[in-house]
Amino acid sequence: MSIETIDLEKFEEGAENIYEAVVLVSKRARQINDEMKMELSQRLEPVIAKETEDDTIMNQDKLNISLDFEKRRKPTIQAITEKATDKLNFRYRDTD
Repeated sequence: MSIETIDLEKFEEGAENIYEAVVLVSKRARQINDEMKMELSQRLEPVIAKETEDDTIMNQDKLNISLDFEKRRKPTIQAITEKATDKLNFRYRDTD
């Protein structure tokens, strides 16, 4: 696994400072992670509901689903990529 470096000046673009950019990306990563958890639950639900005596077939289905999720990019990397390509929009909460 190779490590990619991030240009901090580019990462900070669009935010007040580096700390705000980190918080922004971390919140987006949390959203992506929650979406992935919901999708995993929805995909496993029918498999778990159909579990019978022949667990080898069901286990293979569960394995295929889990392998599909393991191949995906990590939520943190997805959020950083969204921020770097300006696909991540945010707004400040009104204090009024």
